[in-house]
Amino acid sequence: MVPLFISFQFVDFVDIFLVAFLMYEVYKLIRGTAGMNVFLGIIAFYVIWLIVRALHMEMLTRIMGQFISIGGLALVILFQSEIRSFLTMIGNRYLHSQSRKYLPKVFRINHTVIPPESIEEICDAIFSMAKTQTGALIVISTRKETLTPFVQTGEIIDARISSALLQNIFYKNTPLHDGAVLIVGKKIIAAKCVLPMTKRTELPMGYGMRHRSALGMSEDTDSLVLIVSEQTGGISYCQRGEIYPVEDKETLVKIINQNQDTI
Repeated sequence: MVPLFISFQFVDFVDIFLVAFLMYEVYKLIRGTAGMNVFLGIIAFYVIWLIVRALHMEMLTRIMGQFISIGGLALVILFQSEIRSFLTMIGNRYLHSQSRKYLPKVFRINHTVIPPESIEEICDAIFSMAKTQTGALIVISTRKETLTPFVQTGEIIDARISSALLQNIFYKNTPLHDGAVLIVGKKIIAAKCVLPMTKRTELPMGYGMRHRSALGMSEDTDSLVLIVSEQTGGISYCQRGEIYPVEDKETLVKIINQNQDTI
């Protein structure tokens, strides 16, 4: 006898919730990128295969089935950057400092805290450059290992953080003004560094190369990226692939402090 109702247990609810959560996170990663069109194409291909199989079209079913059988490998190849960003996001967002202390010592990552006086110097420089509409791009991390690959693309500075030095680096037409400054702890590690560009295509027209580089860096690492727009003097920051405006110095100080507590 066929049961009138499908058995639905708590485990089924958890299963559906986790699948929906993973799909939502994947959607957030690929929305606005070329990968979104590829993802929709894969879904359309799979739906067509289901229809062809239901109609018992044996030859077409076998041909399409061969493509689907290697679909996992194809997805890894096509979405390798998105998969890397997704795994990085999980590690950064859901394994905060409070949970990392319970990990075995070999897996722990030492953080370099930015002292309050250095945060003040950074914020003073940011708002001074905003007044003069001096474009700036500053990457802040508590882990030097995070920035090592990008240090090699610029000029080594290894100097104490100061507002005057940051403003001098980004002053128009100076040799180091084009590119990003990398900061770890109380040191400016390097300047004129090249950052990865975001692959997102649906961005506001006002976003220039600095904003796109900042988004790309925040997508690939757990760094906090600060931007001063050369066109408007507007201040914003990027974190986890999202960009937010900053209105005042107190807010920026709070954001930098929070960044140290959560990564």
